[in-house]
Amino acid sequence: MSSSNLYTDETPKEVKEAKGLHLITQSTPNGQKVQILLEELKELYNTEWTTTFINIQTNEQKKDWFLRLDPNGRIPVLVDNTQSPPFSVMETSAELLYLLKFADKNDEFGFKDEYERSQALQWLFFWHGSGAPYQGQLNHFGKFSKEKIPYAIERFKNETLRVYGVLEIQLSGKYTNEPKEYLAGNGKGKYSVADIGTWPWVKAWQFSGLEEEDMKPFPHLKKWIDRIAERPAVKKGTGEKYSPK
Repeated sequence: MSSSNLYTDETPKEVKEAKGLHLITQSTPNGQKVQILLEELKELYNTEWTTTFINIQTNEQKKDWFLRLDPNGRIPVLVDNTQSPPFSVMETSAELLYLLKFADKNDEFGFKDEYERSQALQWLFFWHGSGAPYQGQLNHFGKFSKEKIPYAIERFKNETLRVYGVLEIQLSGKYTNEPKEYLAGNGKGKYSVADIGTWPWVKAWQFSGLEEEDMKPFPHLKKWIDRIAERPAVKKGTGEKYSPK
């Protein structure tokens, strides 16, 4: 959204007076996607931004000031105050791609080759549209719903495991005979926004109520989870910095 009416009297001061990039977030899997990429960009290019933390349990993201930035009322939101008027970006995959263009001049987390870039987009969109919604519903019905509905829990568990199986096919090289370390790119692949947009959800499989037995069919996926977890920027993007007291 680009509008001179982006901010109102209700907008928190730290948001409307921010300079440069400003992130409004909570350290959920969706928030962590953008947090991680920003930390990666900081390590590589010294990219700078400021952050506002909100608590989605209080429905702050449903207030008018927030809906002006993201009419869908979901975190995170990225605001680019280098533009006049400021430019807001909603939806995590769009935010990751915006940051690639804004700050990743060498395509370290994207691709210059059009076919590799297409592959990264395919996997980024796959998880955004076919992975996160299922695992999110598994979390809702399995952990947060006041009424436990066995059918809903079983359905979304099975669908989450199914999409894990799709990731396992790609990483194992089942049909290419060439195992991959990352989701997109030639050969073993390259760490990119495809991984950043997927990992924060998949690494939380235990939080979603899945057990070791459920994960046995996905050995390459589990290695991928551990591989990405060791990156310093990933540790920062999911760490105490984003867990304000």
